[in-house]
Amino acid sequence: VQLQASGGGLVPAGGSLRLSCVVSGSPVSDIILAWYRQVPTKQREFVAVIDPDARTKYANSVKGRFTISRDSAKNILFLRMNTLTSDDTGVYYCNVPVGQYWGRGTQVTVSS
Repeated sequence: VQLQASGGGLVPAGGSLRLSCVVSGSPVSDIILAWYRQVPTKQREFVAVIDPDARTKYANSVKGRFTISRDSAKNILFLRMNTLTSDDTGVYYCNVPVGQYWGRGTQVTVSS
């Protein structure tokens, strides 16, 4: 499985971004997919996950603000991020937990 994240950028606090992760090697509807993020000096942390039945789970810090979804026709995973704060700054990675596949991350910077 190969993963390529994009969509990051610089956004003011309170703003929104949508991250995309192009998945190749497996249909997105057949596998568990997740988003993680990492800031320097901290461990990579879980953000959100979606399973083949489209059940989702979120970190408490993003619940109600972020939405994970997928487009099966295009084989893309998304992360819609609203009401961003400086605490959301980091490099965001898409991940396939089974097999621990990681894509190259995309930088999100929220200016306060």
